[in-house]
Amino acid sequence: MHSTFTGLAGAHRFTLLASAAAFVITTPAVAMAQDQEPELEAPESSNQIIVTASKREQTLQETPISVSVTSGEVIEQAQIRDVLDLQTLTPSLRVSQLQTSSASTFIIRGFGNGDNNFGVEPSVGVFIDGVFRSRSAGALGDLNNIQRIEVLNGPQSTLFGKNASAGVISIITREPQFEFGGSVEASYGNFNNIFVRGDVTGPITDNIAFSLDGTYQNRDGTSEIVNLGVDQNDRNRWSTRGQLLIEPTADFRIRAIADFSRIDEICCQVGTVVAGPTAPALNLLGGQLQGFDNFFDRTANLNTVPVNEVDNYGGSIQMDYSTGPLSFTSITAYRELDNFFRSDIDYSGADIAIEQRDQGVKTFTQELRIASDFDGPINFLLGGFYFDEKITQESQIENGDQIRDFFEILAGGNPADVLSGAPSVFNGVEAALGLPQESIFLTPLLTNENFQMDNTAWSVFGTVDFEPFDGLTLTGGFNYTDDKKDFALSQNSFDPLGQVNLVDAFITRFLTGGAVTTRDQFLALPQAQQDALAAAALNPAVNPFLGLAPFQFQPPFLAIPNAVEDGRTRDDKFTYLLRAAYQVSNEVNAYFSYATGFKASSVNLSRDSRPLGTDFVAGPGNSTFLAPNSPIIGAGIATPNLVSGTRFAGPEEAEVYEIGIKGQWPGIGFNLAVFDQTIQGFQSFAFTGTGFALRNAGEQSVKGFEFDATIQPTDGLVFTFAMTHLDPLFDSFTGSVVGDLSGQRPAGIPAWAISTSATYTHEWDSGTKLITRLDYNHESNTDINNGLPTFNAALGNTEIFRREVNLVNGAVTLALNSGIEVGVWGRNLLDDEYILTVFDGVAQSGTVSGYPNQPRTYGGLVRFRF
Repeated sequence: MHSTFTGLAGAHRFTLLASAAAFVITTPAVAMAQDQEPELEAPESSNQIIVTASKREQTLQETPISVSVTSGEVIEQAQIRDVLDLQTLTPSLRVSQLQTSSASTFIIRGFGNGDNNFGVEPSVGVFIDGVFRSRSAGALGDLNNIQRIEVLNGPQSTLFGKNASAGVISIITREPQFEFGGSVEASYGNFNNIFVRGDVTGPITDNIAFSLDGTYQNRDGTSEIVNLGVDQNDRNRWSTRGQLLIEPTADFRIRAIADFSRIDEICCQVGTVVAGPTAPALNLLGGQLQGFDNFFDRTANLNTVPVNEVDNYGGSIQMDYSTGPLSFTSITAYRELDNFFRSDIDYSGADIAIEQRDQGVKTFTQELRIASDFDGPINFLLGGFYFDEKITQESQIENGDQIRDFFEILAGGNPADVLSGAPSVFNGVEAALGLPQESIFLTPLLTNENFQMDNTAWSVFGTVDFEPFDGLTLTGGFNYTDDKKDFALSQNSFDPLGQVNLVDAFITRFLTGGAVTTRDQFLALPQAQQDALAAAALNPAVNPFLGLAPFQFQPPFLAIPNAVEDGRTRDDKFTYLLRAAYQVSNEVNAYFSYATGFKASSVNLSRDSRPLGTDFVAGPGNSTFLAPNSPIIGAGIATPNLVSGTRFAGPEEAEVYEIGIKGQWPGIGFNLAVFDQTIQGFQSFAFTGTGFALRNAGEQSVKGFEFDATIQPTDGLVFTFAMTHLDPLFDSFTGSVVGDLSGQRPAGIPAWAISTSATYTHEWDSGTKLITRLDYNHESNTDINNGLPTFNAALGNTEIFRREVNLVNGAVTLALNSGIEVGVWGRNLLDDEYILTVFDGVAQSGTVSGYPNQPRTYGGLVRFRF
């Protein structure tokens, strides 16, 4: 049986798809540019797009890479506020924002990770003005003063120093100009959405120019915390950026950038998709779940207002020098990211548990490049990249005032006794196990943690282009990366029940009368006696404490480094590119390429970090007495209830075969890429209901194609159409959190994604313009995930939640010849409703929670250009 939540997938869907088929236009195709050389402007009569995908200026037609580019003009017209909105224009890109304002994942061709754990680096590299943003939280501010955004599909390790195994997003801002000018814009919309942005640029001297830009956005929440009377999913953020462009000579230029952005929001609303058997216990405590009777009513019950604070700031200096046929580039950058959040993790009005994290990231990067522009048949690019980063995290889980009552009821306690404060189940457990009375789940904190990671990496990369005859270019590229991570994790677990292994304690207290208190003493017994004690202690009919195991959420944590685990990863890899590009005619170009990619190991910086199975194997019932010999047992450092898992996931190694053809004629252009892409060891990060599991999928692949086209049938009218088809497969994934997924289709990856638009510009003789834009984004119906470890496991993985996306956006702008512009805009105009993702209710077996999409938004704006 399938429980399906989709958007307006009935009457509207076929109309929209039919309309989409009538459009033909290109979702900007792009190439990734780390260098910030001036963009070459094509003539107004041309529909050519200039990109720097291979770090050389080329037209889109000439660029032998599958890329998409969105211009600053389109970003303004379509009211693209941030990268979350960008995916509606780029069908191979998906961006999700889930638990907090900073927890976002970038996905290209179905590959992407790293949203909720700072130790997991993203598989999609994000660069802003050539500077690598190592965590998605550092790339989530409002987009302003953008020149273009380029998305490179597939592995891009050859030219990018770190973490481009799935693709690259490059955001390129406008550089300062030597002519004075600028703009200011104010917009007001529903939910009291106030959005203000502006920029100014001009000369300081004959060879120094400046620019300054900023944004401010404030919006009421699109959902409500009913019991607290507070909006949720609001917007409260601002940003500023200053630049200097210095050109001492015609051959030497320096671009310096400093920026700061702040997010301070109440995010993110969670609804109940399925209310499980724990819901009545929550109801008794006044913690009613919201949403299960109407998921899209966008309401929640919480016992505390969530806090999301993100400060992201830094600076960079880019220097470019040319001499004859050689050009040199240096990009030096330093950035800091401060991320704090505090949220109710049981997502109910009951006071059960609150999680808090305070994370910091400090990153230094240096890139050097030399490129040639010889007249002969051979040209090259050679570069180096250095990366040095330090991550810190202090976090904790606070026990709420009602957590003991909640678990007492779930453990079989009489609700009346629990609510009246009469002695109940846990009092008896405390007495039997020798724990202090009124101690279980009554400590102020359940856990607190201190994590840190130092990461240094360097790489050398380059390409050589050989043109044996006119029209044919053969390219070879390489990248060698060396990556080192040193990490340390420590945690205090305070709940006394979690400190007790229920098998070992039963042997000690009830079967041997305290005579056996250690593993060595147990192993000194005759084998027959060991077997008899083990059989009794593991028998629920004999050992009544075994039923308490589900309440041991946070047992003692084995800190790392330790006597067995060194807390280090050391990775290095040589990746390469082979490509042939041929200019069939002045209008048509074709290419074939084979490329490999690499992403280094990711570290599980969370309280769910556990030793590898090669270092420790728990005994039955997580017993230490019954555990087989292992390095950790031998070192005498095993903690009660310790289990094996992962401290880190090994590297990802990608490869892709791609063939493409691009055509450009007056008024029409298209790009087509067909690919077969595989990632070995994809780093899967999944929520299990009480924690997160990080592990490598054996192999995940995807076959598909990307097509985009642009038609300009007459002056002022432009149609665009872009489509991506993906056919993904878990070739091998035996260790997923829901069992063996080998041979199954990875969920969350729609088979079809479409982005299409129509833009009409009517210009009067006076120069005044009326610009009308309508765009549509579709994702075909697909499973949201491959199952939930708790909910679906109990049902044999037979109930999988699905979603379909149909978004219609539009804008109309009247641009007067005086520089004043007025307009109206709307996003999700048909108010399509769908679930972003679902997950097991936290410590609530059988409950399913989920995140709804954003509702319809609309507003008006005034802009002045000068």
